[in-house]
Amino acid sequence: MAKFLMAPKDTKFYDLFEQQSTNLVAGAEKLVNLFEDYRDVELKAKQLKELEMRGDSITHEIMQRLHASFVTPIDREDIALLAHTLDDIMDYIEAAGRTAYLYQVEQPMDKSRDLALVITKITYKLREILPYLRHREQFKKILEECVEINRLENEADDIHHAATAELFHNCYDACFIIKWREIYQHLESATDRGEDVADILEGVVLKNV
Repeated sequence: MAKFLMAPKDTKFYDLFEQQSTNLVAGAEKLVNLFEDYRDVELKAKQLKELEMRGDSITHEIMQRLHASFVTPIDREDIALLAHTLDDIMDYIEAAGRTAYLYQVEQPMDKSRDLALVITKITYKLREILPYLRHREQFKKILEECVEINRLENEADDIHHAATAELFHNCYDACFIIKWREIYQHLESATDRGEDVADILEGVVLKNV
């Protein structure tokens, strides 16, 4: 009787997710530096763009490998969704820096620094927990840390709401309001996507325990 061998699962996906998380940390830290040391804004925006392009390259490699793989370590749809959602975080980080530069923002608002710091904390958590996907015995840690990511996203919501209220209460310059509403929205969207990644990871864990 002929024997059929199952193709080995492609664990390179884990490497790429971890590379993406490291790239996100670099982007978030660069964004914090932009808002805390508001000099060389054009250069820093270009550096964010380079990191965003690096993230796109990693996402592209994940999708190419996904289409070429017969057996995957987790569900194919989860790999694709995780790849694109991680990439979205970097997109919004880059968009915040780019918008500050293109709109010629003179000085950052305090709340932009606060939101950038929350984004950084979320990316640190993602970098910490994505390696746990390799080891089923560590899945419980993913669930525990996802709770913290959800808490951080709620913290970002509170900051975003306060920032928006501050804009309308204290400013009568419509252009200023429009600029900062867009920047704040990019920052908030980055935290939202971080929470989305946590939700995806929770789903992966619950399907595989």
